[in-house]
This record gives sequence, structure tokens and C-alpha cells, in this order.
Amino acid sequence: MYIPENNAVLAEVIAAYEFPETLLGAVRYGSGHINDTFCIVCQPMEGKAIRFILQGLSVAAFPRQDELMENFIGVTAHLRKKIEAAGGDVMRETLNLIPTRDGKAYYTDSTGKVWRLTHYVENSLCLQKATPDLFEASARAFGRFQWLLADYPAETLHETIVNFHNTEDRFAKFLAALEADKLGRAKDVAAEIKFVMDRKADCSVAVNALREGKLPLRVTHNDTKLNNVLIDEDTLEGVCIIDLDTTMPGLSIYDFGDSIRFGANHSAEDEKDLSKVNFDIELYKRYTRGFLEGAKGGLTQAELEYLPWGAKLMTLECGIRFLTDYLDGDNYFHIRYPEQNLDRCRTQFKLVADMEAQWTQMHEIVKEIAK
Repeated sequence: MYIPENNAVLAEVIAAYEFPETLLGAVRYGSGHINDTFCIVCQPMEGKAIRFILQGLSVAAFPRQDELMENFIGVTAHLRKKIEAAGGDVMRETLNLIPTRDGKAYYTDSTGKVWRLTHYVENSLCLQKATPDLFEASARAFGRFQWLLADYPAETLHETIVNFHNTEDRFAKFLAALEADKLGRAKDVAAEIKFVMDRKADCSVAVNALREGKLPLRVTHNDTKLNNVLIDEDTLEGVCIIDLDTTMPGLSIYDFGDSIRFGANHSAEDEKDLSKVNFDIELYKRYTRGFLEGAKGGLTQAELEYLPWGAKLMTLECGIRFLTDYLDGDNYFHIRYPEQNLDRCRTQFKLVADMEAQWTQMHEIVKEIAK
């Protein structure tokens, strides 16, 4: 059996599971930088190889691993029930945990790290870039995720990352970094600082709507990038939502908005030439249509009205985080050159400004599609 780098801990983890056929080995899998992910390959006497995904959770990113797995188990169990009731294929439309030899849902290795084993979703693609059609297909998948989990008690989920999309908290952390100004960088980013300060009130819009009961607490994915939707090779529709580690209580507008931030533009995240950074209102329209189609009328009227706010706030929040890290000395986001976080922040703020210039149109698009 092949074990990468003769990894003794990996061998220990694999031995904790019983595989149905001859085990050929494990290979590193995917492009993620947080968890340790391997594809386990088994070969039956006849037919195609059988594959599984084995993931070791990052202790640094997710220190409360048992709580994360409690969320994972509860959400996937609920998804299986809803998918089965709808006549779907539970082995393809959600992640399915495989228990250890002693019947546990996951394995904790000798170093204290948690590992989980799931079935590999065959005949699927994990894409990094999308055509407009695939972007809309991913929207349908994330909208359906909301629909399937609409009756799940979100308040019972743990916050795997506390205050992850609390824009008020992100603003407070920005102010702290600005006041400390560890490297004396504040004097050179006055325009960016003013951009954030001018939008202080915006940072409270979503959290206030939640506090006041205008927006319902939902189960949210919180990392709604294209590569977290497996695309069916034949239909080119989203078949399964993956990477559920940040699934926790939140607002539906967060999941909608993060996808818009990520997908409704054509530039690199650190593009220096801001003339190339533009919010694509047509892609926004395509995603809105797909998301609402997938949600099947399950969003409240208030959630529909706040969808443009989701797009703006997730983009503004991301820019604030980049600027905060730049002021703080680039301690959180990995950088390849000294001004990369500043470049990243500027692209996000340019997208926010573009959204503000098309604010009325963004609302009208939602109204028209939701009719």
C-alpha cells in the first residue's frame, strides 16, 4: 500500500477504517491549503477502482474540532433525510461519513487531530473558474442548500469561527489595527481608511437586521466559492455542496453575497490596475436567478430585499480584513509581495463602489426575478 512520504500518522488513520476492497494507497488531493486531504483508492477484483476522501482537519484553523464535526454530522444527516424525501440520490447529493472500525463517526489520531472519511462523488467536477452558465448552476446548488436546510434549527449549531461574518466586529478590529499602526503604514493609506470610515454605518446593517428579527437565523455555508460545488459531468448542474467546515448559524444573504463577491467580476483578487476591476451586473443577475430558483421560494421578503446588502457587505468586509491585515503587518493572509494585502483591499473597495453606483439596479433585479 502506498503512503505519501511514509507518513506514519496517515498510516495510523487509514488502519482505523475498514475498506471494502484491496487498498492500493493514498494520494494528496485537491487544491485546499487548510486541511490535509487525501484520495484513498481501493481496487475490487473486477470493475473500476473505488475512491474515498480522507481529510485531516486543521487544528490551527479549527481548534474546536469536535464541535465542527457535531455540526457536520447533524447537517449531513438532515440533508440525507430531505434529499431522500425528494427522491434524490443521497450518495451523490450530500457528503456521507464512513464510520471507523469501532463505529465512531470520525477518528482522532495520536496527535489529537481529527480525521473524517467520506465517499468520493464520482462523475463530478471541481472547477476553479466558471462560465456564466456554470456560475448560475452553482447558484442553484447553493440556493437549494438553503432550501434543504430551511427547517434545521440553526441555533443548535456551533460557531466554528466566532464572528466570522460579523461586519461590526471586523470594523472594530480594523479600528484597533489603525490605532496601533504597528508599521507606520496608516499615513500612506488615507484614502482606503476614509473609504472604510465613511461606511461605518453599513457595517451594522445586517447584524442589526438580525438583532431586530427582520432577518431569520439560517444554516449558512460561509464559503460559497465555485470550487465548493461539485458539478455533474453530464448535466453540468451542481450536484453536491462540499467543504462544510464553516457551516454554522448565519444569514442567507452572507452565502449569496460571498458568491457575488467572488464570482461577479473578472479580475484577479490582487489586480493592481483598478480599471480592470468591475462589478458585472449581468453575472449578478444570473446568480440571483439561479439562487432564487434553487431556494424555491423559501426566502422571506426581507431576505430578498437584503440580498444586495449581502453582496455589498461581504465585499466590504473582505476589503476591511485585507486592510486590517496590511496595517497589522500581514500576519493573517499569506502574501507574495509587501503590498499584496493593500492591492487586495483596493480591488474589493472598487467592487463596492461599483455596486453602490448600480445600487438601484441591483434591487430591481431581485424584485423582477422574485415576482
